[in-house]
Amino acid sequence: MANHKSAEKRIRQSETRRLSNRYASRTTRNAVRSFRELTSKDEAHAKYPEVSSMLDKLAKKNVIHQKKADNLKSKLAAHMNSLS
Repeated sequence: MANHKSAEKRIRQSETRRLSNRYASRTTRNAVRSFRELTSKDEAHAKYPEVSSMLDKLAKKNVIHQKKADNLKSKLAAHMNSLS
């Protein structure tokens, strides 16, 4: 157990942040998954900025690495361009 007030506060903060990061990353993964299932180019063009923004926000908060976000965005863009 923590012996200092600051350590107890740090435990509370880290738990809150963990839950927030977990929710954000799960939501983003579901959005990426649903984007990959799209078959219409119009739907993909409408949804791409939304999913891309979610990935950028995760990278900004250091939940995922910036290069992972870039790689995912690149693959999603390639998928979008391959649709007819």
